Amino acid sequence: MRKRSIAILAVVAFAAVMAAVGPGARDTALACAFDPRTPEAYEADQGRTRYNAAIEAASVNRLFPSDPFFALPVVERGLRTSRVDGSPFIPATLLKAIAWVESTMTMASRSVQFDSIGPAQVSFDCGHGIMQVTSGMTTGLGSDNSATPRQASIATHFAYNVARGAQILAEKWNGAPEQRPIVGTDTGGDPALVENWYYATWAYNGFTGPGASISNHPLDPAFAGPRPAYNCDGTQARNRYPYQELVWGCMAHPDTRNGQLLWQPLPATLPNLTDPRVFSAMSVANWTFPYAAMDIPTPQPAHVALVPTVTTGAAAALLGAPQLQVSTQRVQVNVNNPAGAKATVTIRNGGTGVLTWLATTSDRFLVLSPPAGAAAGSDMKCISPGCPDGQLVITVNPTLLPTARASGVIHLTSPNAGGQTVDITVDVTAEFSIGAPGTSRAR
Repeated sequence: MRKRSIAILAVVAFAAVMAAVGPGARDTALACAFDPRTPEAYEADQGRTRYNAAIEAASVNRLFPSDPFFALPVVERGLRTSRVDGSPFIPATLLKAIAWVESTMTMASRSVQFDSIGPAQVSFDCGHGIMQVTSGMTTGLGSDNSATPRQASIATHFAYNVARGAQILAEKWNGAPEQRPIVGTDTGGDPALVENWYYATWAYNGFTGPGASISNHPLDPAFAGPRPAYNCDGTQARNRYPYQELVWGCMAHPDTRNGQLLWQPLPATLPNLTDPRVFSAMSVANWTFPYAAMDIPTPQPAHVALVPTVTTGAAAALLGAPQLQVSTQRVQVNVNNPAGAKATVTIRNGGTGVLTWLATTSDRFLVLSPPAGAAAGSDMKCISPGCPDGQLVITVNPTLLPTARASGVIHLTSPNAGGQTVDITVDVTAEFSIGAPGTSRAR
């Protein structure tokens, strides 16, 4: 009888864990912030209207100007011996092209339709969302290795994801000259020139070269040359191009939706590898940290980045005023009853915009799926089943129960609703036989 009870418990435990693994989670890395489960995100309109607006606001630091984690930092300008702080600014078209190369400018997985909520986009190397943010997302940074509110915001809300991606790109730019070379020896390293972002863009995907598993060095023998320009229409193999050439190609050749270009084409100029000055500087022989010999002049013709017009109320319109609401603060789970083996808490947004939420617990027998998610406000279109609310499904791993009857607490937090927190009590019943002390497992 005891052998059969152990087997039943093992099957139930396995089923509970598998129920917690959302669609797409098995394709992610083994050590991402929310593993082994996948958070859910809100996917906006197919025309990328909200995403483009968020990118433009982030490019001039209008999304989260007073938040040190999501604000755009000052962008340095000048050469190796004359770097000074400038205004926080990134060419918006460059950021849009990076978003397209990274994710086709989408927040959720491919299975999720537009204007819907579903499994977030998480790559094999823990890249999350539109900007495929990997930095700070490879492991849970909270207590007991759980995800943090910041990580939940990046994984579930497009504006936070875009803002973090913009900040990372700015940090790559500011990494020169200490960690990487400078473009613009003849233009004062001016960040207003799109071409001067060549090395920073390279670094966004990894400032890698010959010998790396994925090299982005344009003179790496792994890349055939000369090669035609990348045209961003899906007809060319991406692995035949360094990352920055993919981005340059997409800046010049934006995709269309509903007959409209997703952004205005910007034919930025790549470094001329046939120019002896450039070829010599970018020689593989100079691929040595801190790459001081790789500084190059601005590729010509150069293009001045247009500064988007972002109104004072743009950020408020994008972010809304979310309000956290839950369907209940107490649920019951009966492990022995298939009809009651799980409980569901509906998470609503009583306000506007996209509400992000994060569920955590210190009671290890509780299994939460998804671990984080989104709920759409009254101003957000949401057409998928279950919209506009989020659904937290609670199951139990009975092998970790301290007793046959136990209670646990789930802490539900909304990072963008003023840090609102709601505690949900879970009462668990699990009737199963326990062997007498000293009884051999073999019997």
